Amino acid sequence: MSITERLSELGVTLPDAPAPAANYVPFVQVGNTVYVSGQISNGPDGLITGKLGADMEVEAGAAAAKTCAISLLAQVKAACGGDIERLQRVVKLTGFVNSTQDFTDQPKVINGCSDFLVEALGDKGRHARSAVSAPSLPLGVAVEIEGIFEIK
Repeated sequence: MSITERLSELGVTLPDAPAPAANYVPFVQVGNTVYVSGQISNGPDGLITGKLGADMEVEAGAAAAKTCAISLLAQVKAACGGDIERLQRVVKLTGFVNSTQDFTDQPKVINGCSDFLVEALGDKGRHARSAVSAPSLPLGVAVEIEGIFEIK
C-alpha cells in the first residue's frame, strides 16, 4: 500500500507545507537526507497552545504532537517535489514539549508523533528520537518537533 493510500485510510490529507515564520528555510536536502525545521502544533482551529503539567493533559499534548507529524510529512512531500512516495525512512525526531519544571512525561507526549508515523508508514516510520522539556516554545505552542528523513 502506498503512503498516500495509507494516509487516506487514516483520514489524513497532507496540507500544503507550512511556510517558515522567520529567517530560515523549512527544510534542507543534503544528498538523500532531508532535515526538516521544527514544526509547531497547529490544528484546524489554529495554534495548539498550552503548558504540559499546568493547563494541558498528556493526551492533549500527544494530539498536538500528531499535528506536528502531519506538518513534518507535508514538508517532506514538498522536499520531494510533491511525491511523498519518495520517502524511504524517518531517521530521527527531536521533540520539544512546553512543560512545567516538574513534568516528566515528555516521551508520552512525543509518542503522539511517533505512533502516528509508525501507523501511517509502517517500518519506514520507525525512528530514533529525543523528547525534551522546554520552559516555553514559540507563540506559546504546546509542542515543536523537527525531523531527519531519508528519501530517494
